[in-house]
Amino acid sequence: MKKRPGMRISLIVAMAENRVIGRGGSIPWKIPGEQKMFRRITLGHTLIMGRKTYEDIGRPLPDRLNIIISRRSDYQPAGCLVAGSLENALALCPPEETEAFIIGGGELFRESIRLADRIYLTVVPVSVPGDTFFPEIPDSFAVSASEHVTGSSPYVLKIYDRVRLGGEIDPCLKKIVTT
Repeated sequence: MKKRPGMRISLIVAMAENRVIGRGGSIPWKIPGEQKMFRRITLGHTLIMGRKTYEDIGRPLPDRLNIIISRRSDYQPAGCLVAGSLENALALCPPEETEAFIIGGGELFRESIRLADRIYLTVVPVSVPGDTFFPEIPDSFAVSASEHVTGSSPYVLKIYDRVRLGGEIDPCLKKIVTT
């Protein structure tokens, strides 16, 4: 699959310490600060998700282009674009898009991690039972930023960037502001 120049492909995900990202089709926690951070990072960009992830969310996320990957040719939720594959979903991104976000689920993360330029990984300091897991991060990524967020629901946000030839990390880091 050929990547489009000028558009970063990023994965954005929250996982438990035991790599769980889902249980029974839902995220097994709600962390308001982390959800606000997700919104700030993805606002104005394209979101690519699997059908089950979309159905768990239940609606298109506002102020973002929502693209759903589904093998069902008759699937067409209002306010979203639908693609039959990751390659087709990436082709639907507007020409001016600078960063497209893969937001889940597990199958889509496994497929897309080989194409990703960046991973926004929230680690929730719990181990929970689950049936969907985030894949191991390849050695071709390095942590470029990390933030420990304290409070009633603490978490750690790590940004991984793919290491380029010559060992350089993509210098275009997004500013992250958490509250």
